[in-house]
Amino acid sequence: MRYHALGRTGIFVSELCLGTMTFGGSDGMWGKIGTLQQNDAERLIGQSLDAGINFIDTADVYAGGLSEQITGQALKNLKIAREDVIVATKVFGETGTGPNARGATRSHILDGVKASLKRLQLDHIDLYQIHGFDPATPIEETVRALDQLVRHGHVRYVGISNWAAWQITKALGISERLGLARFESLQAHYTIAGRDLERELIPMLHSEGLGLMVWSPLAGGLLSGKYGREQQGEEGSRRTNFDFPPVNKDRAWDCIDVMRPIAEARGVSVAQIALAWLLHQPQVTSVIIGAKRPEQLADNLAATDVRLNAEELHKLDECSRLPPEYPGWMFERQGETRRKQLGETPV
Repeated sequence: MRYHALGRTGIFVSELCLGTMTFGGSDGMWGKIGTLQQNDAERLIGQSLDAGINFIDTADVYAGGLSEQITGQALKNLKIAREDVIVATKVFGETGTGPNARGATRSHILDGVKASLKRLQLDHIDLYQIHGFDPATPIEETVRALDQLVRHGHVRYVGISNWAAWQITKALGISERLGLARFESLQAHYTIAGRDLERELIPMLHSEGLGLMVWSPLAGGLLSGKYGREQQGEEGSRRTNFDFPPVNKDRAWDCIDVMRPIAEARGVSVAQIALAWLLHQPQVTSVIIGAKRPEQLADNLAATDVRLNAEELHKLDECSRLPPEYPGWMFERQGETRRKQLGETPV
């Protein structure tokens, strides 16, 4: 297990992060994703920590808060020293029926952190993330509220999830102008079959020094190896129950067609190749993996041992490359001579 600095902070997080979306679900959407209760979830957390993972991600809306509760109790039951684990959670989604029980307002953020700390049984959250962009709340209100949490010691670092590049850079500008705690990480969807964030977000992250946490790296199980052009997966599997996130299926099948022989030649799973490709991407700080069974988690953990060679990476890049889009193709054309002066190669 390798460890990377989180954004411009001095803390180091494991290249794999345990996601807890499979914890606690019952009816509705969360039940389709996972229904692990305390004992089974605790077993997965222990297995992850034993493998070197020091990073756990949850959210206040996962299973209506039960995921946070199970995670916090597991850390207590396993007697994990607080300094040995980096705990991340998120705020934004609906936590009640009232009109203000949602969003990135000061009110919802301050209420949310208190509730999350109580469920997690912690005195602070290491990384507190805004789970989505709130069109009804000024960005300045959001970053001021997060800065207050950092100053009061409830939160160590702050991040966002599912924001556009312009929204993040606007927030960073406000933070710098007002001397507020800045966003240190972005949690975003990124897979070999869905490389959209390479257009704007990854260049921005590189420029501004933010870390990248990848959610749903197997596209909701689509890249697990159970699916293909002629395979629809097992009855009751995650993707058949809950077809999310959206993926261009034809591109996914093309990627699987290339990944499968690479996996077979190495004696590993297709899922490990998909995860290994992400771990080879320089802007990726940590890849969030989720599991329902110990053997599924073990397979994901083994991806850290897969070192893809240049030929394999080239094949994977070719089958998954994004089609040219403006203004990217003009950047490539007009910037060619300047990149040569810098010794760079075209992106």
